[in-house]
Amino acid sequence: MIKIQNASRWYGEVIGVNDVTCNIEAGVTALLGQNGAGKSTLMKLITGQLRPTTGDVTVFGDVPFANPGVFEQLGYCPEFDNFPEHLTGREFVMRMAEMQRMRTDEAKDRTQHVIDIVGMHDRAEKKLAGCSKGMRQRIKLGAALVHDPKVIVLDEPLNGLDPVGRREFMDVLSQLADEGRAILISSHILFEVEQMTRSILLMHRGRLLASGNLRTIRELIDRHPHRIRIHVDEPRAAAARLMRLPAVVSAEVSPDGESLEIKTRQPDLLYSEIPALSTEDGLKVYGFESPDNSLEAVFAYLVENR
Repeated sequence: MIKIQNASRWYGEVIGVNDVTCNIEAGVTALLGQNGAGKSTLMKLITGQLRPTTGDVTVFGDVPFANPGVFEQLGYCPEFDNFPEHLTGREFVMRMAEMQRMRTDEAKDRTQHVIDIVGMHDRAEKKLAGCSKGMRQRIKLGAALVHDPKVIVLDEPLNGLDPVGRREFMDVLSQLADEGRAILISSHILFEVEQMTRSILLMHRGRLLASGNLRTIRELIDRHPHRIRIHVDEPRAAAARLMRLPAVVSAEVSPDGESLEIKTRQPDLLYSEIPALSTEDGLKVYGFESPDNSLEAVFAYLVENR
């Protein structure tokens, strides 16, 4: 749906985006990076607000910059809002529908539909000036959806939502992705992004450091051994057994003596050996997990020393 080929964007002598190449297909894709990484610039290239200095950006095969045909297929939620505060949430979404040249009856139906989707059916008559940050975020999403776009670009949409609101918002995005839409979401709340998708684009200082499935990216970072934490009744005995494996780099018992952390360059091989701790050695294994399979760990590894 979105194709970016060697795209760069310069602001005078400052590089916003530097030689980025990637494809974005249907489903939820997370755009990650620290402040100043180039996330917002990349989103503006995709939504046609900026033209790349060099390279190409296309949406459904067309250049998005100043292209109404592409705009009709795009929904966009900027990080910051600038509402006409005297309008109600319903009136604002309705006006966005009318700007898409919908008939009045069609605009009313679509407005009601998206207001229901974003969970504002009982608060849509409230003036925007009196809406909370979370309510304004929902109305922004409704306005972005009212013309039924195939591509949805969301810049920090979880900001201002309470925990329940965030969960509901993520459920809406999951439903939209299941309908075959491409959703690009920028966020710094990594653990919540991880609940929405395993497909990521990670930017740092204008460059795309990694793209694709989270686990695949982690496996490519071979200079960092994988950490696997095993909760077992006798961690020292477990360490003695596992250290005999050539795949194990090191083993460390936790200070409370209730778990064991193994570092390995062959995690799949180690996972296959864990059941033997019980079946062959008689140890009680209560559970295991890998701290390195988290988005925070991958992010930290990729930006380290860059």
